[in-house]
Amino acid sequence: MIPYDSALVWFRRDLRTDDHAALYAALKSARRVFCVFVFDTVILGKLPSRRDRRVEFIWESVSELAREFRKLGGGLIVRHGDAREQVPRLAAELKVGVVYANHDYEPRAVTRDAAVARALQAQEIVFHTRKDQVIFEKDEVLNRAGRPFVVFTPYKNAWLAAIKPFFLKAYPVARYRERLASGPAGAIPSLDTLGFEPTNLRDLGIGTGMSGARHMFESFKSRLARYHERRDFPAIKGTSFLSVHLRFGTISIREVARAACLDGSAGARTWLTELIWRDFYFAILHHYPYVVDRAFRPEFANLEWPNDERLFAAWCEGRTGYPLVDAAMRQINLTGYMHNRLRMIAASFLTKDLLVDWRWGERFFAERLNDFDLAANNGGWQWAASTGCDAQPYFRIFNPVTQSRKFDPDGKFIRHYVPELAGCDHKNIHAPWEMSDAAQRQAGVIIGKDYPAPVVDHGAQRKRALALYGRAKNS
Repeated sequence: MIPYDSALVWFRRDLRTDDHAALYAALKSARRVFCVFVFDTVILGKLPSRRDRRVEFIWESVSELAREFRKLGGGLIVRHGDAREQVPRLAAELKVGVVYANHDYEPRAVTRDAAVARALQAQEIVFHTRKDQVIFEKDEVLNRAGRPFVVFTPYKNAWLAAIKPFFLKAYPVARYRERLASGPAGAIPSLDTLGFEPTNLRDLGIGTGMSGARHMFESFKSRLARYHERRDFPAIKGTSFLSVHLRFGTISIREVARAACLDGSAGARTWLTELIWRDFYFAILHHYPYVVDRAFRPEFANLEWPNDERLFAAWCEGRTGYPLVDAAMRQINLTGYMHNRLRMIAASFLTKDLLVDWRWGERFFAERLNDFDLAANNGGWQWAASTGCDAQPYFRIFNPVTQSRKFDPDGKFIRHYVPELAGCDHKNIHAPWEMSDAAQRQAGVIIGKDYPAPVVDHGAQRKRALALYGRAKNS
């Protein structure tokens, strides 16, 4: 017996028609299933730039999602407004008995969903959510004492022990496609109507929607076996570039994790570890939501950051005088993307060399990263700043020059984003201030004029950082 005559599926971070937990649950439980996406003004109104690539990515992906639903015989209803009002209103208009959505773990989203649930309950409409954007969530992976893991390696071992084919199976949405309903007709609001402008998103090569995710994933499969060898070098195509697609759910986490598990190569095992880190940070956010704005480790909750705004501005704009750091910052400003190795280097430099609060850097990344995800962004920054769970020990401080020589040995990445240094040879490009005046003239760059001198001395700042952390730890 099918319990409901009609249901509504609310799409958020899951912009695809296949292997979709909430959609599958709705199709199994109702004779007619409507689908909706809301361009939420509460979220959009807080974005600082009208040229936000993420909004354009979502808009393109939603447009493709609508086309795919039409091909399946259904449709996608698109609304623009406060989701807390739009979803209950639409549910009432459609006279549905139940609304389905996939879990969202961010604190503001949890609050939003609770408000929607209350509004629906007042209308005697049921609200169900499903796990979809992670493999294991909440209390599914705990230690023997029944408590959350706060160290990654034991979590990873428990994750690998718990994984079974069941957790990686796709939800067979197509089996019930005849139950999809089209709903009221209406055009998707334009970017301009939403209050945003086109960006350079289409020039970045990451693709949008399900088709973009499929292209990126198929391309990565041919490189997967060597992922462990190539992933740390930003000048080569060694990573998957799927992070933005996982962020907005244009590809299923189950599909990519299944591929990693089945491949069996050293590269696939390393990549699977990265996917497990993703689950780990979601679990940390769920169990310890205070990490959003506070250090996970209490001994570092009140670090006395100098927070020099001049140094922070130099970091933001890619003019610190450290070439790899500057190349990384220019990459994020120009493309909305930053290679993962560079995220660690840039974060370490801000917190351990410039002695700026990690929350400043986290907010900067949150505003610019196409793949911004609160759990991963917060986890990564607290790892680099040594304030988080299983973080890098505070006395291990990345040397930006050593990192540059190791991971961009020929300076190819630096030359791409810091063209002022294009004339430097492989040896000098990592520390151009060490060149003689004659060498600078020959390279076509005068340090302090054409390219900035280092804003700080790494050796001196390392000592200051150790003292800063030492005082906090001892107190």
